[in-house]
Amino acid sequence: MWGGRFAEGPSAIMREINASIPFDKALWRQDIAASKAHVAMLGAQGIVSAEDAATISDGLDRVAAEYEADGVPEDWDLEDIHMTTESRLSELIGPAAGRLHTARSRNDQVATDFKLWVRDALDQADAGLADLQRALVEQAGAHAGTIMPGFTHLQTAQPVTLGHHLMAYYEMIARDRSRFADARARMNFSPLGSAALAGTGFPIDREATARALGFDAPTRNSLDAVSDRDFALDYLMAASQCALHLSRLAEEMILWASQPFGFIRLPDALSTGSSIMPQKKNPDAAELVRGHAGRVIGCATALMITMKGLPLAYSKDMQDDKPPVFEASGLLALSIAAMTGMVADSAFDTARMRHAAELGYATATDLADWLVREADIPFREAHHITGSAVRLAESKGVALDALSLQELKAMDDRIDERVFAALSVEASVAARASYGGTAPDQVRARVAEARTALGMEE
Repeated sequence: MWGGRFAEGPSAIMREINASIPFDKALWRQDIAASKAHVAMLGAQGIVSAEDAATISDGLDRVAAEYEADGVPEDWDLEDIHMTTESRLSELIGPAAGRLHTARSRNDQVATDFKLWVRDALDQADAGLADLQRALVEQAGAHAGTIMPGFTHLQTAQPVTLGHHLMAYYEMIARDRSRFADARARMNFSPLGSAALAGTGFPIDREATARALGFDAPTRNSLDAVSDRDFALDYLMAASQCALHLSRLAEEMILWASQPFGFIRLPDALSTGSSIMPQKKNPDAAELVRGHAGRVIGCATALMITMKGLPLAYSKDMQDDKPPVFEASGLLALSIAAMTGMVADSAFDTARMRHAAELGYATATDLADWLVREADIPFREAHHITGSAVRLAESKGVALDALSLQELKAMDDRIDERVFAALSVEASVAARASYGGTAPDQVRARVAEARTALGMEE
């Protein structure tokens, strides 16, 4: 490839450290597509003959068919997917293959291929997340009125509905999808034609290749185009945030599936057993999703550190840009699929969830709110009165609504029998009817909006 400049070939160590074909062979589809767009433009511009352009394009189709059937061969002497493809093309069509690299460099070639690959990864993540949202919406709609404890500090706080809880994750995933969409819009400019770093003297048509590859336009600065990996970092940052959200949902399912909670029965297909304890049903898929978040974040950190301090334009450090992106993409796709299956196919113990909501004096805030609303007591004073009521109920081992009217009036004479209508868990969730609240009607309204946004049939 570059032997004319060197008297000797690379050492075994240089050959091994320099080769990227073991991982960048994943770019073969993008490399073929970009090469076909490039040679079509070269032919249209008269930079290569129409006959050579057609021969090269047909040859690239033959190479692609071989890769599809047999995989990409790994010859470390050819270093990467670009030279592997060009070498095989030369074997198939002869000297005309040497014209393919006219007016381009491996620097703009790899930037283009990698962008195309990341763009596909963004689209795949978005599609997977849409499926996860649909699963969340289906379960939320079915459980819009199912009462469960809401937690702060993992302590019972106030009653909520399971539908409301699941729709919180719908909102998180919606933000994840928006980050992937933003990243896609920001990266959708074609580096092809930037050549090594300074552009080219050939009369190329960069707008044509950009259009052919689905980009919005060519990049505006050749130095930036070949050295930019912001698009990969944008993907990894969005993937990291998404993995964090998935890990939170996974952790809750792990907790809910444990015997002390007993809120949920995870699908057998996404659980495992124990080699020694026959009664065990372990939430291994959820635990792996939780663990994958750390690895995805590690991938983002690795690429940030690789790019830190690099001068313009291309440096060989940037060859290490692809492994963390490929790894994160695979982990994220598995995590999304696993959580979609868990959400869709899990069964909830609604009676146990409701019973848990009655524990921990979850309606204490409702008593305080009733005192403010019905007895015109300042909230801080109402808070103090309610705290006394909770202390008494706790000492008696009963729920708040099991205290007698006389016991409540002993704390404050302004309390009357109407208070009991506010102390049930049903009354508590129904009262939270502000926009975005947990009241079943609010949950159903959000579910209806989500179904419309996702194109789900009623």
